[in-house]
Amino acid sequence: MRLISAFAVSALLITACASPQPDEAEPEFNLAGYPPAFQDGYADGCNSKRQPESIVRDESRFKTDSIYATGWRDGFDLCSED
Repeated sequence: MRLISAFAVSALLITACASPQPDEAEPEFNLAGYPPAFQDGYADGCNSKRQPESIVRDESRFKTDSIYATGWRDGFDLCSED
């Protein structure tokens, strides 16, 4: 009985440590606390990095909203291509 309990606890701990892969639309970093414009830009930049054949960027917003532009650049620079 102890062996089964020990196995169950071990299995629970192992699965609790596993982290899911981020979806394409989800950023790799916690962006809570950043302005919505930065979060939007980051998501667009990150998606652009992951799918270079289809760049995602609101051009007018990129030119006029420095917070969106900064988020886009950070997302493009920091996201992985996976």
